[in-house]
Amino acid sequence: MQANARLGGHIVSGHVDGVGEVVSIQPIERWLEIWIKAPDNLAKYLAEKGSITVDGVSLTVNEVDGAKFMLTLIPHTLQETIIGTYRVGSKVNLEVDLIARYLERLMLGDKAAQSGASQDISMEFLAKHGYLK
Repeated sequence: MQANARLGGHIVSGHVDGVGEVVSIQPIERWLEIWIKAPDNLAKYLAEKGSITVDGVSLTVNEVDGAKFMLTLIPHTLQETIIGTYRVGSKVNLEVDLIARYLERLMLGDKAAQSGASQDISMEFLAKHGYLK
């Protein structure tokens, strides 16, 4: 992609951040709603209407419930990817949004330079640094 081109998805690097599991598949008219359980350590990166990569496919998260998230998949995506072959119990490779990872690191500020600096952002951390009212 050229720097002046329209970004029609989200930035992915091709790394696997964790392995999720398909927990439900619901056909609705011509599409599928698929719920996937992500590892707990990735739950903080899941956001409704945010992005996730599942087996290399950039997708929109339509709903979040704890570490589970729901995808709504149209016929084209089901036909052109392996997602149409998923069954309950299928294991899937997940990559979270790269910008969310950078944002998390940036919020550490000067602490990021310290060895062993935690990247766990808590509600207390956000309040202390003026991100919450």
